[in-house]
Amino acid sequence: MQFKNAVVLVTGANRGLGKALAQAALQAGARKVYAAARNPAAIDLPGVTPIQLDVTNAADIAAAVQAMPDLTILVNNAGISTGSGVTSPDALAAARAELETNFFAPLALSHAFAPTLGRNGGGAIINILSALSWISLPSTGTYSASKAAAWALTNGLRGELRAQYTQVLGAHMGYMDTDMTAGIDAPKAKPADIAQAIVSALEAGQDEVLTDDTSRQVKAGFAAPRSAYLGEARAA
Repeated sequence: MQFKNAVVLVTGANRGLGKALAQAALQAGARKVYAAARNPAAIDLPGVTPIQLDVTNAADIAAAVQAMPDLTILVNNAGISTGSGVTSPDALAAARAELETNFFAPLALSHAFAPTLGRNGGGAIINILSALSWISLPSTGTYSASKAAAWALTNGLRGELRAQYTQVLGAHMGYMDTDMTAGIDAPKAKPADIAQAIVSALEAGQDEVLTDDTSRQVKAGFAAPRSAYLGEARAA
């Protein structure tokens, strides 16, 4: 799937990776880029078409489908992180909130737009995942669970939409220099670099892209005798 002459919807496009993806789509020659956010007035990227879209709101999703009958690339980027562990006092509320945005919203949007993509030749769905789809840290337990669910969703969509020629790309990355990671002291990739890696991967026909060293190291660790997702070994 090529971005040139495509009609693209990027959710959570008012900042961070979403804004970088919208900009990268324009640079790659997209005919039209819809930049979605709860508050479209917050979108300040020239060349895009701002659209109001709360990805957890069924009415907003239905309105978006009606507004974009020519859509060819759906980018499920909107996401939240609460910084909650699975045993934190607020774990249940945090997990529900993160699953609503990070899993149920991409499911709802993909389900709603799949017929549109099929009518337009197949198109593509890009789901923004994370290296935390595969490992869980003390402060990411509920977020990791939501991203693991989104990874499984991505794999399910790929199989079920193959018959209508829809390319489904899962994009993994470590920490990026965004508002979400402002309080984290760790190496961070630039959103523009991650966005370009995603664009290149889609156009190369890939189904999965590991966009930085962190995601590549975590995925490679699956073959280790003690994979990273198992955490540290218990003391004898």
